[in-house]
Amino acid sequence: MNLPNAITVARIAAAPFIAVLPFVPTATARIAAFVLFIVAAVTDYWDGHLARTRNLVTDLGRLLDPLADKLLLVATFVPMVVLMGGPLLRPLSSLPSARPGFAFMTPVGFVGLPWWVVAVVVGREVFMTVFRQIAARRGLVIGAIGPAKWKTGFQSTWVGAAYFWFFAQTLAQRSGWEGTAGWRAWAYFNGIAGALAMVGAVGLTLYSLALYLHRYGGILRAPAPARR
Repeated sequence: MNLPNAITVARIAAAPFIAVLPFVPTATARIAAFVLFIVAAVTDYWDGHLARTRNLVTDLGRLLDPLADKLLLVATFVPMVVLMGGPLLRPLSSLPSARPGFAFMTPVGFVGLPWWVVAVVVGREVFMTVFRQIAARRGLVIGAIGPAKWKTGFQSTWVGAAYFWFFAQTLAQRSGWEGTAGWRAWAYFNGIAGALAMVGAVGLTLYSLALYLHRYGGILRAPAPARR
C-alpha cells in the first residue's frame, strides 16, 4: 500500500470517531472531533495531490477515495442533524431554555439544519456517484468542475464552523461565558460564517449539479455499449 492510499485508509478509520465524538458532552471530546475533521479535510486534498504528482494512482485508490469522501460526509452530517436540527431560522430569545441545541447563533436568529438541506447535499452526492459510474461504463470520465471544487470548500467551512461551535458552546456553558459581550460577538461571527458557508454550499451544490447535467446529460440518453 502506497502513501496516498494509507492516508485515505486513515481517513476512513477516523470517520467513526468524527461521527461519535460530538455526542460526548465534553469540550475535550468535541475539540478532538473538530481536529480530526480538519485533518481529514486537509488530507482529502493531499492524498489525491500526492497520488497525481508522484505517479501513485492505483485502482485501490480510485476505489477507496470516493468511499472515504462519502463516509466523511455521513460522519459529519449525522451529529450536525441531531445537534443542530430544526427550522432553518428561529428568532433569538433571552431565555436559555429557548436555545435550539447547537444551532448557529446570528444577529437575525438561530440557524439550524433542517432535513431538506441534508437531503439536497447528500442526494446530489449519491446522484453524481451513480452518474459518473454510468458515464464511465460508456467511455466518459467526468472530472470535477470548478463550481464543484468551490462547493467542497464551502461545505468544509460550514462543517468546520459547526464542529468548532459544538466545542465552543460546550466550553462556554461550562465556564459561564455565555452572558458576556465578548462571547456573544464571537458567537455571532462564527454563526454568520457557518450560515453563509452553508448557503454557499447548498447553492453551489445545485449549481454544479445543473452544470454537470447540462454538459454531460446526453450520456444518459446514449445507448449502452453492447456486452460481448
